[in-house]
Amino acid sequence: MVDVAREDSWQTGPSELAPEWLSVPRDWQELDRTVWPEAFGRGDSGELTVSGLSAAALAETYGTPLYVVSEDTFRARAREFRDAFDQAFEAIGTQVSVYYAGKSFLTPEVVRWVREEGLNLDTASGGEMSCGMRGGMDPARMALHGNNKSAAEITRALDAGVGRIVVDSLPEIELVGRLARTLGVTAPVMLRVTPGIHAETHDFIATAHEDQKFGLSLAPPQATDVQAQDALSADGQSSIADVASAPSDAAAPVGDGVASAGESVTSAAMRAVSACVAHPNLDLQGIHCHIGSQIFAAEGFAQAAERVLTFMAEVRAKFGVQLPQLDLGGGYGIAYTEADRPRPAQHIAEALAAAVRDTCQRLEFPVPHLSFEPGRSIVGPAGITLYTVGTMKAVTVKPGQSRRYVSVDGGMSDNPRPVLYGADYSAVVADSTSGEGTAAPVFSRVVGKHCESGDVVVNSTYLPADLAAGDLLAVPATGAYCWALSSNYNWLPRPTVVAVSTTSGEPQARVMVRGETEDDLFARMEPSEPTPLA
Repeated sequence: MVDVAREDSWQTGPSELAPEWLSVPRDWQELDRTVWPEAFGRGDSGELTVSGLSAAALAETYGTPLYVVSEDTFRARAREFRDAFDQAFEAIGTQVSVYYAGKSFLTPEVVRWVREEGLNLDTASGGEMSCGMRGGMDPARMALHGNNKSAAEITRALDAGVGRIVVDSLPEIELVGRLARTLGVTAPVMLRVTPGIHAETHDFIATAHEDQKFGLSLAPPQATDVQAQDALSADGQSSIADVASAPSDAAAPVGDGVASAGESVTSAAMRAVSACVAHPNLDLQGIHCHIGSQIFAAEGFAQAAERVLTFMAEVRAKFGVQLPQLDLGGGYGIAYTEADRPRPAQHIAEALAAAVRDTCQRLEFPVPHLSFEPGRSIVGPAGITLYTVGTMKAVTVKPGQSRRYVSVDGGMSDNPRPVLYGADYSAVVADSTSGEGTAAPVFSRVVGKHCESGDVVVNSTYLPADLAAGDLLAVPATGAYCWALSSNYNWLPRPTVVAVSTTSGEPQARVMVRGETEDDLFARMEPSEPTPLA
């Protein structure tokens, strides 16, 4: 049974309950540079700073919870990835485009940073596409992703001249082709394929194995898979629908509508290529794949490159089409805790370039133009979240072993990743009122204020014994998928996002996203008169 211990007698020192990777801090002021970029430091009195500005002063000015984003860190990491990929792939004789994955964190100001640092923008909805345009991004430097794009989103992309539409399914080929024909334009498309690799990450953010919603499989289909493809064309032009639903041993049309007798179209991906090259309003630019997110091992990326390049060589042999572009996605892991060991951008780029070079040489296939989509790896380390400590209590988990629960004024509404994926984070004291001198370590769990037992912010950490209500905690590496996934659960307004920058010389803080108020939430709920239905 779990008992509540006296709250003035925390169990201190190393805990048997702690995970093996978690070490006991030697110095409460020390910041692990694997997790904390150089923009974050300590002031003379021990308080956390962001580019020299006191975190405590930021919290006092803007309130907590508070997202703080280091513009300097974002820009530096964007340049690091751009330069690393440029240099690695120039060495093997090709060019690279780096697309920032906007889904990780996107505002018009972020778009400006991305644009000024020479990156393109990857969007996953009409809203993100609109944000990109509001931020001044040239639509030709934007991509539109999504497994279920609406006709309105596709039309908007075509009207705006978005540089690539990444098609995710056979029915979507029909939809994009029909809309392009109606508008009298040619749609630039890439086909997203699933190379059948199960990346070493959480199942919900692994996207290259077969049993999930994204992409067109490279694997040969079962007979029922082929029969299940609907003939969607209703306007007399049956090329796409017919090709998409054709038996796997049917002749496949190529650009001029002719194919060798008995030529086989097998996988969904190959049927999609056949449909695209047969349509006069589709410009098939290349192949896209993405194996998942928060991945550290290099092997999965290399395997994906090999499989997709092999597929592109098969496309050339079957259709006589030399696809000029290959997008290998993103998903590069970052450090959330001391257990994480992310690879530098240079190592990632050089390993991928070597894999592409070797595979192309083996296949006697020209090295295509490469694209990559880092998001988390750029913005994740640039962001932190500040919380104010509230209630604390000790809970006996087993005889002789207790855990301190430290409640803060936010939680799963501003960072749902722990409850969604079991994501681990770390925390440090951000002001100078705790952790001074020889304060003993207490094994702790930082939790939110929501009415959910799974509302965990930091699952396992050591914090000083003298931590008190009103103290300020900082959780690093919250730049990605925190504000982007935030909610109003329990009617909590979403927090303010503040950017800190030294681009003008002196460090300055400014609001990027205004925090919500309860009035904002009520404003969406004004009663209205009944509306007649169509």
